[in-house]
Amino acid sequence: MVRVTTSDRRSVLRAGAGLVAGGAFAAACSPFTSPSGAVAPHAPASASPGPASRTRAPRAPARPLAAPVPRAFPRQPVQISHGPSGRSRVALTFHGQGEPAVARALLGEAERHGARVTVLAVGSWLDAHPDLARRILDGGHDLGNHTQRHLDINAMPAAEAAAEITGCAERLRRLTGSIGTWFRPSRATRASPLVATLARRAGYPHVLSYDVDSLDFTSPGAAAVARNILGGIRDGSVVSLHFGYADTVAALPAVLDELDRRGLRAVTTTELIG
Repeated sequence: MVRVTTSDRRSVLRAGAGLVAGGAFAAACSPFTSPSGAVAPHAPASASPGPASRTRAPRAPARPLAAPVPRAFPRQPVQISHGPSGRSRVALTFHGQGEPAVARALLGEAERHGARVTVLAVGSWLDAHPDLARRILDGGHDLGNHTQRHLDINAMPAAEAAAEITGCAERLRRLTGSIGTWFRPSRATRASPLVATLARRAGYPHVLSYDVDSLDFTSPGAAAVARNILGGIRDGSVVSLHFGYADTVAALPAVLDELDRRGLRAVTTTELIG
């Protein structure tokens, strides 16, 4: 059984000290309940964007990034939840929202283990922290679209849902020169048929789902996050995690160590599928 030790916690939490414990946490996407039976909140009230933040364009970096673009994989379904098996690879995918220091700590820990991850960024988060787009791509990670405001996109009418997808895509394009490599619906494991169609129209041939849910957004403790991941992960798995949660930061070193022990390499989703 994998144990998350005190030293594991200290080594990673130093990067976000003072911010992890007391900062605003990211919005969750999976429709699960917390151990207490209450539905886990998807976003703190303070993170709800006002009218100005919904329309504000991000600051463009000084130098455009040569960012990858979406690819069509003919042998894959429209909604991808798992990659090919038998290649000893997995994809750790992070819903991109929350305290920047925590995001940087998670990216740094992944890189120290030689891992590459996939970040599905929320457009309003990019508005507030445009430098993180460069940080993610410079680390060799995938960067994709997780809607503009992180609302329940499957419940929206077509025009509003389309605006959520294209709004985030436009911010990614302005920051990186690309709409990102993947689209994942907000507050849903899978996209509705309408949302999947709208994503294709926006330029995303596939919708990225997952087959392993860390449930980190319920804050169950670092050991539980590690068990949730390691208990279900296998060759080809796509794992759902979140930026902005202390348990995720504390669990990641033990998770990556165990993946190494099992001979599973954490790669970007593009590398996993391709």
